[in-house]
Amino acid sequence: MAIRSLITIHLRNNSFYSYKLQFEGRNLFKLISSPLSSNKPSYIHYKSSSSSNDKTLETEILRLKSRSRSPTTLLQNWINNGNKVKFSQLNLISKQLLKSKRFKHALEILQWMEHQNNFRITPRHHALMMELIVKVDGLNKAEEYFERISDSGSRKVASLPLLHGYVKERDIGKAETFMIELNSSGLIVTPHPYNEMMKLYMATSEYDKVPLVIAEMKRNKISRNVLSYNLWIGAFGEVFEVKKAEMVYKEMVSDEIVEVGWSTLASLANVYIKAGFVDKALLVLKDAEMKLSTNGRLGYFFLITLYSSLKNKEGVFRLWEASKAVGERIPCADYMCVISCLVKLGDLVAAEQVFIEWESNCSKYDIRVSNVLLGAYVRNGLTEKAESFHLRTVDRGGTPITKHGRS
Repeated sequence: MAIRSLITIHLRNNSFYSYKLQFEGRNLFKLISSPLSSNKPSYIHYKSSSSSNDKTLETEILRLKSRSRSPTTLLQNWINNGNKVKFSQLNLISKQLLKSKRFKHALEILQWMEHQNNFRITPRHHALMMELIVKVDGLNKAEEYFERISDSGSRKVASLPLLHGYVKERDIGKAETFMIELNSSGLIVTPHPYNEMMKLYMATSEYDKVPLVIAEMKRNKISRNVLSYNLWIGAFGEVFEVKKAEMVYKEMVSDEIVEVGWSTLASLANVYIKAGFVDKALLVLKDAEMKLSTNGRLGYFFLITLYSSLKNKEGVFRLWEASKAVGERIPCADYMCVISCLVKLGDLVAAEQVFIEWESNCSKYDIRVSNVLLGAYVRNGLTEKAESFHLRTVDRGGTPITKHGRS
């Protein structure tokens, strides 16, 4: 009984007893419309420096772990000791801080750079500043910063991170007011702000407003990109308007500016799945498979999840094997996706085989992967198997973790 209690606590603490697959079809459009897939530009071009002095300054700043200590103190001391700092050098350090998610320190360095007369601040710098202010200081401070930007080019690129902040907070009122301001100032020249608004309306279930955004884009002669079409199709799918979703797809096919890829076909397949048109969904998914490449694995796992929702085990296995052609280490999240799909399909044996494959290749024992299988045992009443499996994971060094990582 003690071990059974330990398993229950173990699962509850790691939040996988009721594990929900992050790539499920009903979440498809949230993922397709996420910042990772919006092709958002990198705001600053970084250049490496080989100078030993540069490396010393970088090392000193990166050692500064405490949020209460400012890297600008080190910077000023560095200069006071007769050393020089270069724009590219500070960009490199900022990049390292961003990779480490030390947003406050990265922001302080960029703010310090803005106050130096010998540095030419670019629009991309302003955009990154805006993004960091939203993260570190909140939207009110970000609004104040935006008002201080006088250059129209900088305001144009800095407006997107601020709008994204409103979208993340689901603040429809502020987002709509800001869009009116941007439109009246002539600052909207790309589809990105409109896409942000469509993401907001999708997130708040105001699906009827998405076609209105598209209509405004057309009036303002703003071209739609792939994400625009995906969101438009998704909005009709949410209200089971299959014919209208098909009309959007046909319009996209005839649009010479964009190319139909796996994400759009996955979006259309999801519309069919929601409406119960299984045969149509399968045909579209086969076309989507033809659009996949070995340059990335994300598309494989969207399609795996959709095949799983159709209870099509063959499709799950086919895409899983095909994904291995992507020449990089398979991350834990992908193993979790496949194992969860197989569990959902009721094939615990196949799920166990994928788990053994992960276990033999992992460099770090990620307890989240084993928890997917452990939760399946518990839910299916396989208590003895759950107890044995739990002891095995502990013996292999599995320890509870809370942050997402890669194997």
